[in-house]
Formats: sequence, structure tokens, C-alpha cells
Amino acid sequence: MESSFFGTSRLAITFLLLHVFLLLLSPASVYCDDEENNLLQGINSFRQSSRAPALAKHDKAECVADQIVDQLEHQSCASNTLPPTQSQLMSNYPNVLKKCKIDVNTTKDGMILPVCVPHRVATLVLTNYTQSQNSKYLNDSRFTGAGIGKEDDWTVLVLTTSTPGGSFASGAHRYLPSSLFLMMLFVGLIC
Repeated sequence: MESSFFGTSRLAITFLLLHVFLLLLSPASVYCDDEENNLLQGINSFRQSSRAPALAKHDKAECVADQIVDQLEHQSCASNTLPPTQSQLMSNYPNVLKKCKIDVNTTKDGMILPVCVPHRVATLVLTNYTQSQNSKYLNDSRFTGAGIGKEDDWTVLVLTTSTPGGSFASGAHRYLPSSLFLMMLFVGLIC
């Protein structure tokens, strides 16, 4: 009887490992996150050069980044097009926070860094973050987490802190005037 139990157990473990292996190698799941993971890895390498700790992937910040990049999706990256203003993006910020289930009071120390690079060439996106005014935020050790959203030519990086004012935590959804929501930086939007 013992041999059939161990045989069944080995078969179940083999079956489970096979499913995990196939899930990890699935092209859909690998492709979706590769670009974001590579960007985060590049940013963390850049941070390492200034002795700043690596940024951890932050799910709530990623939700915010995804929501904001969705708003930018149809904005052109052409040099003759003006980038969106802070007020244009902030007008929908209460809805973004509500959709992501984030308390507005936990976002004031965070940072949203959108960049627009035609065809979203990975090396140019990274360069746009590391070789522009954005680099001062990337080198700031106050930031501990990151969420990345991408759509068409746009990439949005949301930085979080480990403080209550930058943790992007869930909670009551009280809305403050847009000037208190979150510092946003819209420089170097076009490569």
C-alpha cells in the first residue's frame, strides 16, 4: 500500500512541476512582463551605480501606471504635439486611485514619470529615464518601489516610498485638491 501512495505522490508532484514549468514558459505571460522587467532591471542597475537600493515591483503603483498610460494611449509622440499637462492627467486622478483602491493620502510622496518614445524602443526608454531630469528621482534612495505601465509610444513609471505618504496603500478614498495628489514630472517626454 505504501508503494502506491508514494507512486501517486511522485506522479502528482511531477504533474504539478510540469504545469508550473509550462506556465512559466508560456509566451503570453513571458512576453507581457519582459519589457517592464527589463526596464526595471535597467533602472535598478542605474540606481546601483549611485548606491541606491533596488526598486521592488509594486502592484498598486503598477495599477496607477497602467491607468495613466491608458489615458495617454492616443496622445501622439510627434515633436509638433504638446505633451499633456499635469492638470489634464490629474483631472482623472481620483478615478485612477479609486480603480486601484488606493488612499489618496498615501500617494503624496510618490512620483509619476511618463515618457514618450516613438515605437517605444527599449534602450531609448531607459535612456530617457536615466539621462534626463528623471535621473534625480531614480537616484533618490527615498523611493523603494516601482510600477510600470506601457501603451503605444508611452511608458509611465510610478515610484513609491516606504513612508505612509508614499506607500500607495489601500484605505479610505478621500479626495484632496489636485495640487496635493502627487508630485508629477513632465519633462523630457519626447526623446
